[in-house]
Amino acid sequence: MKIYIVGQGAVGNYFGDLLRSVGIEVTFAPRRLADVSEPYDADVALVTTKAYDTDSAIQTLRAAIAHPEKCAFVSPQNGVGNEEKLAAAFGADNVVAAALTTPVGRDRDGNVLLTNEGGLAFAPMGANAYNWLVAAFAGTGLNVKVVEDWRALKWSKLALNVVANASCAILNVFPNRLVHFEKVFTLEIRMIREVRAVMHAMKIAPVDLPRYPVRALFNVSVLPSPVARGLLARSVAGARGTKAPSLLIDLRNGKPQTEVDVLNGAVSSAGHEYGVPTPVNAIYCRVLDDIAHTPPLWAKYREHPERLEAEVVAEMKRVKMLARAKA
Repeated sequence: MKIYIVGQGAVGNYFGDLLRSVGIEVTFAPRRLADVSEPYDADVALVTTKAYDTDSAIQTLRAAIAHPEKCAFVSPQNGVGNEEKLAAAFGADNVVAAALTTPVGRDRDGNVLLTNEGGLAFAPMGANAYNWLVAAFAGTGLNVKVVEDWRALKWSKLALNVVANASCAILNVFPNRLVHFEKVFTLEIRMIREVRAVMHAMKIAPVDLPRYPVRALFNVSVLPSPVARGLLARSVAGARGTKAPSLLIDLRNGKPQTEVDVLNGAVSSAGHEYGVPTPVNAIYCRVLDDIAHTPPLWAKYREHPERLEAEVVAEMKRVKMLARAKA
């Protein structure tokens, strides 16, 4: 088997090291499209770039994959919308949605740390089952799960990705600190409820992923807020405590854009389409986008949870006023 990986970040290198450890041939795409020298006869193309680089990844794949009609294009990327782009380029039957729940880290020398925690879930978009692909990844020792509905897979992973992510980035704090901001952490509960409501409106049922019971997360979110906050706080502080979430890492690295548009932004957009109010996700997306594009604005929110709360409360009032006006 030959695997071509677009994206040389932590996740791409994690997969590369893991697959090579069991003798699978792995080739990484060059960082520049102009450096693609000749087509590669790949069986699998893994897209591990950030979601905002998916379009450029597709350009690379068009130039690099010798026989795209015989290649499986796999997206373990965060957020929603990546699979649709790959399907438009290469056909839905050739695309496999994926969700990685293994925590990927690096040692002090920058080497990727391999771990057996979590796992990998697959969900083909089209009619092909891709049993051989599942078997190949299971052969690495990963806990591999197959999900029938690819939308359920990606939205369930999104539900995990949004928890203690945008809020931590906006406030410049780690999850173990966020849980002590009572009012803002209550907004986290509301945010999860919004994701749940949007998925229900879209007729997408949540699915549990390796290591993470997404359905239990949703069940906790609908409990009375003080109870939900207590249960979720222990889980977040214990599992993700002092680990910087992805959106915070992007802001600290000075990235001019983040993946918030395919996370909280996707919830807000779907809510607008299906008539579901999503004020928390909408404000998280807007504020984080504003900070990414205008870094000095970050000073307004760093260590100031009351300012983020005020933005959300104002949006909630606006949504209620619009609803009353329509009624």
